[in-house]
Amino acid sequence: MYVARSAALFLLAALLEIGGAWLVWQGVREHRGWAWIGAGVAALGLYGVVATFQSDADFGRILAAYGGVFVAGSLVWGMVADGYRPDRWDVTGAVICLAGMAVIMYAPRGR
Repeated sequence: MYVARSAALFLLAALLEIGGAWLVWQGVREHRGWAWIGAGVAALGLYGVVATFQSDADFGRILAAYGGVFVAGSLVWGMVADGYRPDRWDVTGAVICLAGMAVIMYAPRGR
């Protein structure tokens, strides 16, 4: 149950952070306006809150592990939202990042 809850929190955090950054990008780069930027900033703030719900108490570990989720999630977001097509090296890198995330977060530590 710990891993499932943790993974769900990482997915929600990715949705909020990547979505928030995308909204800011759209507001600034695509000239969609302050409402998009404000929504993005709010989503980014919520990302910070969601990260605190992870069971592990070590901020550095949570943020480092989340980095792997962010890398893979960013590629998926780009595919869905912008029609981006990752190449085999993008996918290989994302898989490596997710494997690193799993080691950082879920390796047995004996404490």
